Amino acid sequence: MTDYQRYALYYAPSVQRDLGQFGNAWLGRDPVTDDDLPRPAVSGIDADDVIAATTSPTRYGFHGTLKPPFAVKDGQSRAELETAVESLCTETAPITCGPLTFKSIGQFLALVPTKPVAPLENLAGMLVRSLDDFRKPEDTAAMNKRRAAGLTERQEDYLVAWGYPYVMEEFRFHLTLSNKLDPEQLARFEACLRPIVAPLCDAPFQIDDVCLFGDLGNGKPFRLLKRFALTG
Repeated sequence: MTDYQRYALYYAPSVQRDLGQFGNAWLGRDPVTDDDLPRPAVSGIDADDVIAATTSPTRYGFHGTLKPPFAVKDGQSRAELETAVESLCTETAPITCGPLTFKSIGQFLALVPTKPVAPLENLAGMLVRSLDDFRKPEDTAAMNKRRAAGLTERQEDYLVAWGYPYVMEEFRFHLTLSNKLDPEQLARFEACLRPIVAPLCDAPFQIDDVCLFGDLGNGKPFRLLKRFALTG
């Protein structure tokens, strides 16, 4: 079994869905095979500009974070982690939120579900809490890197407690579509992408599985390792 430096639990829509097909193609990569995919042509945006504007989400794969990346502590294994995730997912029902909305969050673009989102927030919180025994504590350098962005008191408390500041009440689920962009880029990409993503925002947003992703480190792309159906 491949030795991954970190693991994460994401929602990553299946390629059987239009959302998954679009997201993987937009980022130009299949997260299961790591194969390159042809990117969709977008009127008003050069192909090279798309590649340059999506380097970060392309590395992570098209996803929404549920439990942020973490290293497994000594004495724990990927097999044990998978068993624990599977057990939790058999006790958890699929989730339906309102339709996705396409928007900018700060300086990047994303698809975000609309109300009701409390069940999705509860799922993420449950995964963070229930799987924390697998997480190796962050070292001081990693924590200070998070702090450099400027954290509130509650975010600092969550960083210390859970290894990441944006969990629990600070959690905001989103499917990332771009790097941080300058204002001109942000406006142009948003205008050009809106008609393409509009059909993805018509129906309720459903989450019926959770995906385990692995990080090989050294800037290599994250890989989708296994899907766990929500069957509770």
